[in-house]
Amino acid sequence: MTVREVYLESAAATSAFLRQPAVAQCWEAPSALARMRVGALVAHLVSQVTQVPPALDAPVVDPCVGLGEHWGRSTWTDGDVESEVNTYIRRTASEAAAAGAAALIAEAGVALAELRRRLPDEPDDRVIQLPWGPWALSLDDYLTTRLLELAVHGDDLAVSLGSASPALPPGCLDSALAELCRMAARRHGATAVIRALSRRERAPSTIAAL
Repeated sequence: MTVREVYLESAAATSAFLRQPAVAQCWEAPSALARMRVGALVAHLVSQVTQVPPALDAPVVDPCVGLGEHWGRSTWTDGDVESEVNTYIRRTASEAAAAGAAALIAEAGVALAELRRRLPDEPDDRVIQLPWGPWALSLDDYLTTRLLELAVHGDDLAVSLGSASPALPPGCLDSALAELCRMAARRHGATAVIRALSRRERAPSTIAAL
């Protein structure tokens, strides 16, 4: 399957997961993430679908970089919940959550329907301007970053609700694992990741990517 096909399947699986009654019932409850309620977490998860159509429409004004450089430039990965970018993410998610579960889930459905029409026709060399830039990614690399978000935050939501994680396609999980390993190696070194995955007696205390 192509990255675009995997993304569409993953977005559909996430949308289905969001329709369980527990999502609306726990909307105001604390989530598994620090300083985020379930509703804000859902809003952030939904944005991994709803942000894609506007990104397809935005003019590309910055140079395109690869995923390695993208992760190196991304400051939200530092784990500091008080950083400016992470504070902004929480604030915008909380504001979006005010619309309520039904509205946000409906928005995700509309965006997914549009993407099913548009993504198959996008050229192989399509470049996307990141809304938070200032840099651009190839469309497939951009969707790869969304797959990571869907996998990680889908599990965050599942833990928040006390349910099993969303049934994401294997391609999504493979992609998320690959990117997390890349990020972990950048932070801790490749040797630490290899040891953590292969040698329990030499494993470091953590290889957390985020």
